[in-house]
Amino acid sequence: MFRDYVASILLIIGSAVMWILGVSDYGAIFFKLSWSLLCLALVFIFYKIITGNLTKKFIKDSKARYTFKKGILIILLIVLAFAIVQIWVENTESLTILYGIIAVGVAIALQDLFRNFVGGIVIAVSGVYRIGDRVEMGGEFGDVMDIGILNTTMMELKGWVDGEQPTGHLSIIPNSIVISGTIHNYTKDHNFIWDEITIPLTYDSDWKSAITEFLELLKKETGDLSSQADKEIDRLGEKYYLPRKVTEPSIYVRLTDNWIELHLRYVADSRTRRITQDKLSRMLMDRISGNDRYEIASENIIVVGNHKVQIIDSK
Repeated sequence: MFRDYVASILLIIGSAVMWILGVSDYGAIFFKLSWSLLCLALVFIFYKIITGNLTKKFIKDSKARYTFKKGILIILLIVLAFAIVQIWVENTESLTILYGIIAVGVAIALQDLFRNFVGGIVIAVSGVYRIGDRVEMGGEFGDVMDIGILNTTMMELKGWVDGEQPTGHLSIIPNSIVISGTIHNYTKDHNFIWDEITIPLTYDSDWKSAITEFLELLKKETGDLSSQADKEIDRLGEKYYLPRKVTEPSIYVRLTDNWIELHLRYVADSRTRRITQDKLSRMLMDRISGNDRYEIASENIIVVGNHKVQIIDSK
């Protein structure tokens, strides 16, 4: 306990010595040195008191305690710097100019910090996104876990994982992105998105029967989601300008050089899109494999003309 305050005690003793020298007509500079050492000693004492047993009592987490200590140290050093300037600069006009220069320097140095702080206020007031929302911003995609004063913490999705599944990474995004960046919110005001599965069929396939059968399957498996999406679209229409959107499953046909593409479009929950796509893909494959009227196409290369094949022995 005593060892924690040795430095402060020595500074107070040094302050007393400087004061005595000042009284003994050695000059006003010793008074200034005395006040400077006293301020430094008080900063040490306050830091030890605040970050000592008091911090351990109220902050149990070691990481939070470390961050708190760093913050207190920065605040006390800023206070000390202002106090030292006040002691050594007697001219009020010069002091005002000095403070102005310091303020400009701090503003330039901390402009990103200020932008992040303003961004945090914008997020809190406007509700661009909230905790639990699934968003994409700054090239990062994930679920919002925490919105701090300066940064937003997300659980990263996708990344090196092929699908909207967590990677385990926590992405820390500066709040200033809401001021100058683009935010894609997948769960704001509604919880659905449109998804597609593309199936290539050979030209020999009965594609009309395939469309009928696949569409029946989509309606059966995603009918409840379509009904829910209809209700959410009605709600959105009360808040935004939103032309009527079709939520019923549909299939679009596209012709290519090698096959007929069927684009199966349906509504999925934004959080379980991959699970829904996996389920539908398995069911569609079962239908295709158990039916000889249509088959999956693959890219074919037709070689025309007479060609001579020569095998060369490398030995």
